[in-house]
Amino acid sequence: GAVAAADARGGPAAGLRLRARRPGLAVRARARRAAPRLRLPPRPHRLRRLLAPRLLPRAPHHRRRDRVVRRRRGRGVRCLRRLLPEGLGERGAQWTEVISWEPRAFVYHNFLSKEECEYLIGLAKPRMVKSTVVDSETGKSKDSRVRTSSGMFLQRGRDKVIRAIERRIADYTFIPAEHGEGLQVLHYEVGQKYEPHFDYFLDEFNTKNGGQRMATILMYLSDVEEGGETIFPDANVNSSSLPWYNELSECARKGLAVKPKMGDALLFWSMKPDATLDPLSLHGGCPVIKGNKWSSTKWLHVHEYKA
Repeated sequence: GAVAAADARGGPAAGLRLRARRPGLAVRARARRAAPRLRLPPRPHRLRRLLAPRLLPRAPHHRRRDRVVRRRRGRGVRCLRRLLPEGLGERGAQWTEVISWEPRAFVYHNFLSKEECEYLIGLAKPRMVKSTVVDSETGKSKDSRVRTSSGMFLQRGRDKVIRAIERRIADYTFIPAEHGEGLQVLHYEVGQKYEPHFDYFLDEFNTKNGGQRMATILMYLSDVEEGGETIFPDANVNSSSLPWYNELSECARKGLAVKPKMGDALLFWSMKPDATLDPLSLHGGCPVIKGNKWSSTKWLHVHEYKA
């Protein structure tokens, strides 16, 4: 067997063992099954031209996902890949790093461009307010000493750039954009932090809209000179095995930690593949020691979330 394609991208099935398949055979098989319904003769070049925009966007074996690619395979055969939203600016080489399997956590390097990071910060700056937490009884926001940052929410699908980022998140996580809450932009100054907490809910009130939170994607909009790491204190691996261990603050060395880097995104799952809650997903934000920390969070639900 081979590790599922979702392993490399951090998708919902990440960590499960599946039998390897040749991608080309899978596409052709699906095309053959679709032929009778479309009342077309089973000619590969005709079916491929018609079905490629629907079948290929999520194909994990396609690496360069940011542009239309046409390839000729023999006479009359053409593969067309869907044009995915570009967003703003140019991103560096994108690659996925597995940080942990318990909890399941992955870093998408160069997920956002510098221009996209600056765009989100620019939208948020005039509207920043003191950050709050969700009350488990009422579902409303309330002040708490465990969270000392400032923040604000951007409406889902607010503009072309936001929609491009949200579709990119859906493309990477295999979770529809409609299952996500609006982007939350956060700002941490020196000394500000977020104590360890869970993103999933332990009450019925907060799960009425969209069901349980099953995953979180945390996008780093700035570098931090010192501190500000995201820490998983109960992870079954610690930061001592990471190449950036010597750059971590004292807080971050108490568990598994990810150092903020502009443009990177951290995906971690609050639920296991068997749909049970994962207590190892306990996480927090270490105090900023030097500099400023800007980040953007999107929570992803099991069902469609009505924003």
